[in-house]
Amino acid sequence: GTISFGSTLGYQLCRQRLRPKDIADLDLGAWRMAAVGSEPINPEALTEFARALAPAGFSEKAFIAGYGMAECSLAVSFSQPGHGLIVDHIDSELLAENRQAYSVDPAESKNVYAHKNVVSCGRPMPGYEIQVRDSEGKTLPERHVGTLFVRGPSVMNGYFDDTRATTEVLSEDGWLNTGDLAYVADDRIFITGRETDLLTIDGRSMWPQDLESIAEQHPEVRTGDASAIAVTGEDGETRIVMLLQNRNPEKAAASGLEVKIQRLIRRHTGLDCKIELVPRHTLPRTTSGKLARARARQEYVNRMARTVKTVRVVGV
Repeated sequence: GTISFGSTLGYQLCRQRLRPKDIADLDLGAWRMAAVGSEPINPEALTEFARALAPAGFSEKAFIAGYGMAECSLAVSFSQPGHGLIVDHIDSELLAENRQAYSVDPAESKNVYAHKNVVSCGRPMPGYEIQVRDSEGKTLPERHVGTLFVRGPSVMNGYFDDTRATTEVLSEDGWLNTGDLAYVADDRIFITGRETDLLTIDGRSMWPQDLESIAEQHPEVRTGDASAIAVTGEDGETRIVMLLQNRNPEKAAASGLEVKIQRLIRRHTGLDCKIELVPRHTLPRTTSGKLARARARQEYVNRMARTVKTVRVVGV
């Protein structure tokens, strides 16, 4: 059977580019394993991909979720082949306020955003150990979100010619700080997002992917065109800013896109969010195509600093 490995975004872009005629010409009945290893994994996007390609013989049971890092020579964990995605539906409020991941029944939820769908990345590969720790280094029990640490036979010895960076993430006894937030349930790893991407507003922990997903529900916002960041102003207040790639300036202005997205996010999260439209192809990305939110935040701060400086000069 055919084996593939990609990110959620890769499957999304593939789905967007496929036309009905293209699907009709495909025979995907031999596709046995479609691995996905982005973090976190978007199950809704993969479900749409499977549904669109079902007429060509693709089965959603082909999906295999995994977790890996370059520092571990890639694979740390994989789910079992032939079973499809295992999705945990957890209470969004408990996650945001207490960093606890307790399962809920999505059928009983009045608001689709009242629960967060987290995909299992499977159990650790042979020889690997995992721990989820809090900010003080204490190992957390199951279903408590913290920083994921891993130790195993393929973990790196260190970064080339960079002792400082190595000691920041790798302990003498081989434990690697992955920088990812996660929880464990039934010995399975569930990744909730990058630690550096986490947005903390008024004591609530929010993941940018969740806010971006809400924005992308609007028909004028394409997949990958939204990037959520947190910025602290001169008054010391932290605010959420949503950067939206603007593909049609005149249409966006005429439709009041900024106000619509603000209302959409407020309705589903109760949070106020500033919307800034940016030109196409300006959201920074990593070499693998993922949003580089830390760089996007720094670029935004630099733009605001230049704007304030210009206003002050003009006002003199």
